[in-house]
Amino acid sequence: MRYVGPVYRPPSEADSYLLQVTIGCSHNECTYCAMYRHKDFAARPLPEVLADVEAAGRAYPETRRVFLMDGDAMTLATSRLVPVLDALGRAFPALARVGSYVNAISVLRKSDAELASLRERKLSIGYLGLETGDPVTAARIVKGATVEEEVEAVRRAQAAGLKMSVMVLLGVAGRARWREHAEATADALSRMDPRFVSCLCVTPVPGTPFAAEVERGDVVLPSPEETLDELRVIVERVRLSGAVFRANHASNWLPIGGRLPSDRDRLLATIDAARRGEVPLVPEEWRGL
Repeated sequence: MRYVGPVYRPPSEADSYLLQVTIGCSHNECTYCAMYRHKDFAARPLPEVLADVEAAGRAYPETRRVFLMDGDAMTLATSRLVPVLDALGRAFPALARVGSYVNAISVLRKSDAELASLRERKLSIGYLGLETGDPVTAARIVKGATVEEEVEAVRRAQAAGLKMSVMVLLGVAGRARWREHAEATADALSRMDPRFVSCLCVTPVPGTPFAAEVERGDVVLPSPEETLDELRVIVERVRLSGAVFRANHASNWLPIGGRLPSDRDRLLATIDAARRGEVPLVPEEWRGL
């Protein structure tokens, strides 16, 4: 398969066929993210994408899952996505689902009918980086969408039948606004009511504006223990109708997971035990960053 530059996918897409339909990210200004800074955003030529699908169908006909890359395939016009999804359906008879990173603005630009049309073609899971529900922090990290737009995008996508996986960044507000960040994030997640929630710890990647802020002291990152305080507030306050909750990314100091609301008490008890020192945190040198 042909790929331009480094490619990225969510951990849950480890067994998926990775199809690059765009190069880079349509926004590409989030201060903490280095994934696509070296790429200029562009849509790959449709004939080239379709040729890749045909070749993958011959090589991996048993494929059940496909992930569309790079940063936001949903930014493509529906008329551009439909031929790709139709080709995937032909190439992979057992295809069960197609996933993509999504940008809130890209979702909101599509009509309900367009979203439903994509869902009918098995685009059934989207991964959205909320990062924070705090408007002040969201503006500082240049998310490119307001918190209200993020909430609306998730609700509209799920109303069309897509399952949404929403990512949150612990520590991204620094010590100065950690509580505002945690409480507002719990509120935004509650209003979104996604099917999956993932909490990661922010990492200052060299060369990013966020890393420069940390180096200057403009942002003071919380300690590992203080990160648990953020996590606890989110777990305690969020109200979801039924979601898989994970905080077990390589960046997390305390790997935990379960379902909310059913596992709330167990998750809180584990966080409290870790805060008391009864459960060890992941050593710095073990974190796979």
